[in-house]
Amino acid sequence: MNRVVHFEIPIDDPDRAGAFYGRVFDWTVSRWGDVPYWPMSTGEAPGVGAEGALTPRSDAPEGVLVYVQVDDLDAALQRIRDAGGTVVAERTPIPGMGWFGTFRDPEGNLLGLIQDDPSVPG
Repeated sequence: MNRVVHFEIPIDDPDRAGAFYGRVFDWTVSRWGDVPYWPMSTGEAPGVGAEGALTPRSDAPEGVLVYVQVDDLDAALQRIRDAGGTVVAERTPIPGMGWFGTFRDPEGNLLGLIQDDPSVPG
C-alpha cells in the first residue's frame, strides 16, 4: 500500500485531450456516466502503473493531482496533520469505490488519498 494508484489531468477540451493521450500512449479514454470525468486505462491489469482520468480544469486548477492509496484514510489524514501537512478535503465518498481526501504537504503541494471500500453507497 501507500503507492500512487491514480492521477487526474486537468483539461479544457476532453475530445482533444483524449485523442492526444490515446495517440501518444495508446491509453483508452471514456466518459464516466453523466459527470464531466473521463477515466483512462493506462495498461493491462494487473500492472504496477497507476490509472488516471481527465477532469475539467476547474476541478483541478493547480495541475496534475496524484493520489496515494492507503489502508485507513482517517489515520493517514491524522498522520498528515501530525507531520505538518494541511488537510484540504476530509473523507469524501466515491460511490461503489471507496473514499478520498486531499491535503497539502508542508511545501504547499496538493495531493490526494484513496481508501478502497466498495460498500460506499451510491
